[in-house]
Amino acid sequence: MFGYRCLFAGVARLATSSTIRPATRIACQLDTINFRASAMGYVSRTSAAFSTSSMRQHGHISAPKPGEELHITFVDKEGIEYKFEVSEGDNLLDIAQANDLEMEGACGGSCACSTCHVIVENETYFDKIPEPDDDENDMLDLAFGLTETSRLGCQVKMTKELDGIKVKLPAMTRNFQAGDFGN
Repeated sequence: MFGYRCLFAGVARLATSSTIRPATRIACQLDTINFRASAMGYVSRTSAAFSTSSMRQHGHISAPKPGEELHITFVDKEGIEYKFEVSEGDNLLDIAQANDLEMEGACGGSCACSTCHVIVENETYFDKIPEPDDDENDMLDLAFGLTETSRLGCQVKMTKELDGIKVKLPAMTRNFQAGDFGN
């Protein structure tokens, strides 16, 4: 017989499931009870301790190093501009989520939905972004309010060439994912 004895926020809980899902501040201990057949009915109890850590979510970006800042402006649905200093290599989805802008990213940035759709305001910047691959184009076809300068935020990484870029968030998004369509 076995189970998991878990401490969560200082409260002990028993979970009989064999699956432990990562959660913030959870520590579990596997309790294994071995019953050995013997004339004296000897019971030995062994335990192995382990713990889990919280999952890494999108939106975790590091501050840019002094002198290496890149600048980006997001324009929300209401037309309000938000300016940020970011690091090279950060993608637009992570930047938006780290700064609490309304960009869902339902697929977790795996290019399997269109909820991080952005519209690049200036064609000069749009032309500096590498061409979208077939997966991104397929997802963009499902995006609400598609334009000639539409891209998925999860696929656009900040570079020095994009310093000063301005992107607009569409009025709404459609949460279609690649798995919603059969072969």
